[in-house]
Amino acid sequence: MIAWFAKNHVAANLLLVTLLLSGLFSLSTKIPLEVFPSFETDMISVNVSLRGSTPEDVEQGVTIRIEEAVQDLEGIKQIFSRSSEGSGSVTIEVETGYDPRELLADIKSRVDAINTFPADAEKPIVALAERIREVIAVTVSSDYGEKETREYAETVRDQILRLPNVTQVELSGVRDYEIAIEVSQDVLRQYDLSLAQISSAIANSSSDISAGNLKTEGGDVLISSKGQAYRKDEFANIVVKNQSDGTIIRLGDIAIIKDDFEETPVRTRFNGKQAAFIDVYRIGPQSAITVADEVKNYIKEQQSSLPQGFELSYWDDDSELVKSRIATLTTNALQGGILVLALLTLFLRPAIAFWVFIGIPVSFMGAFIAMPIFGVTLNIMSLFGFILVLGIVVDDAIVTGENVYTHLKTAKSGEQAAILGTQEVATPVTFGVLTTVAAFLPLAFIEGARGALFAQIPVVVIPVLLFSLIESKFVLPAHLKYIKLRHEKGEPSKFDVIQQRFADGFENAILKYYQPTLNLALRHKLASVSLFVGVFIIILTMITSGWTKFVFFPRIPSETVRVNLTLPTGTPFEVTNKYVIDMSQKAQQLQEKYRDPDTGESIILNILATTGGRGGVSNSGSVRFEITPAEKRESEIGSRELASEWRDLIGVIPGAESLTFRAEIGRSSDPIDVQLSGTSLTILQDVADHIKTRLSTYPTVFDIADSMSDGKEELQIELTQ
Repeated sequence: MIAWFAKNHVAANLLLVTLLLSGLFSLSTKIPLEVFPSFETDMISVNVSLRGSTPEDVEQGVTIRIEEAVQDLEGIKQIFSRSSEGSGSVTIEVETGYDPRELLADIKSRVDAINTFPADAEKPIVALAERIREVIAVTVSSDYGEKETREYAETVRDQILRLPNVTQVELSGVRDYEIAIEVSQDVLRQYDLSLAQISSAIANSSSDISAGNLKTEGGDVLISSKGQAYRKDEFANIVVKNQSDGTIIRLGDIAIIKDDFEETPVRTRFNGKQAAFIDVYRIGPQSAITVADEVKNYIKEQQSSLPQGFELSYWDDDSELVKSRIATLTTNALQGGILVLALLTLFLRPAIAFWVFIGIPVSFMGAFIAMPIFGVTLNIMSLFGFILVLGIVVDDAIVTGENVYTHLKTAKSGEQAAILGTQEVATPVTFGVLTTVAAFLPLAFIEGARGALFAQIPVVVIPVLLFSLIESKFVLPAHLKYIKLRHEKGEPSKFDVIQQRFADGFENAILKYYQPTLNLALRHKLASVSLFVGVFIIILTMITSGWTKFVFFPRIPSETVRVNLTLPTGTPFEVTNKYVIDMSQKAQQLQEKYRDPDTGESIILNILATTGGRGGVSNSGSVRFEITPAEKRESEIGSRELASEWRDLIGVIPGAESLTFRAEIGRSSDPIDVQLSGTSLTILQDVADHIKTRLSTYPTVFDIADSMSDGKEELQIELTQ
């Protein structure tokens, strides 16, 4: 095959062009550009809402029954459950080798068959756990209240949704609208009504009814009744009861109707102002960079027409991370290409250097062909794979080119040198590439969520190496055969003379220093092997003794610093909000401290504070701030230093169950996680307290907390005869 391709340069060029065009076509049409890789998790969640119930009621009436219903299904690795006020969730981890979607159907059938849930329990929601992440978040902040902010945010959301490359957005950070109807007991007695009667009257009157189709001589006519109420005055006009004397009692006559927000406590502030967010997502073949650029262009265009008192900005632009990786890849590729061209030109020939360099884009195009087959997109992990393989991609081509160059000195023709030089190193080069492939292959078989992330790397690296091998064996020789022998070129140019002197000097240095050292090692084989075994033992000892530290995932400083606060369950929203505001003010102090007096710009760009959340959570809050990117930051202070200083400013919050600070990329969980299991919650709490006390004695351990919560105060009433 090597000789055939070397003799048939047309076939070699067709292979080269096919790889390039196919790779470009795949890159432009089949490979989406996203921030983090999208993949299905191996976790199935079952969520049930039981409003007004205690965690113990949820555990006994919901979560335990779900666990008992599904525990004997084949393919379940572990079952986790969490019971909290008003809701319960069961998370099921799927065993490796089983299809999560098939198990999802089995679990759904088992859960739907449970008929012993409490009467007030809502329908269970069974789904595969999703990992979706917005590309960019648009912030709408104002000097007005929540209603005005939400109304304008809805307008912004609708306008963003009409942008050409945006198809999925979500409004967040604000409460949903709610119509609340309150009727006192005295009024119910006065008019001889019950809440059930009022509820029935609302359900019957507030609805759209389709009455079918009427055929007439002039054509068909649809008949329908439009009665669905949406606003306060429409609900107030609903007839609740007709008195015997003909008096009509309407809902507005007996009830207090509030057209406001739901009671779920949520408050969001952006740079100290009431705010709402529009989260923008990338879906399907969309590019994260294109989506983010569309949104930022929209924000820029809207600045001149914003209503008075409103501000429009963006937050958490993840596309910048992708741009940074692409810039790193491009820079490294350019630098690597220049080095390859320069060094091979000095040691071999400019033509050999050029055709060896061509192997880089050809190999990358081959990887682009393979990526859609394995379902891999361009993201920060796969781009890291390209950066990683960039330094080794042309090793086989360099070895092949050097050997062909050596044969050019003695061969009768360039074609003979290309064939013999390639065939001579074909076996060692092939096994060298396969050895590297074998080193990366285990990354594809790591289990769990992190395994899905790491699997992006070998799916990129391995195709690049294999296509580089193909190019160096079938395409490269067909071009190297046209290199003229030195005696065929006639009078050498000045560059040829300089290049030959440099190459000869390097070769003489090898013969003078390296060759004697190699001969010495070969004469004393036992001593040579013992030396390297000794070095290996020293390195192994440094690793096993703890001298060389091991970190599973490096702590990479983030450009966002965040603190999460959790107070005891039942803490009033106002108390939680007071602490969140205090933490936000401490962040503003840091912002002013690190503001440049000359430019007026601070390292800290924006501050986001959120109190409460969906599901009636009033005891939690968070504050985050983003800082200037490292490449644009003149100060040496980073996110970790700011987080440490922020921690000192906030100090200890009385009664806080947890107060955690984060300033790293990819840190979704705690470095140390101790799981306790048992039948007695009292004993578990005692053990947890003992472990926390012991951990607090270590100077480098901080943010120690457990997941046990005392819950709200509960008044239990027992009726006796």
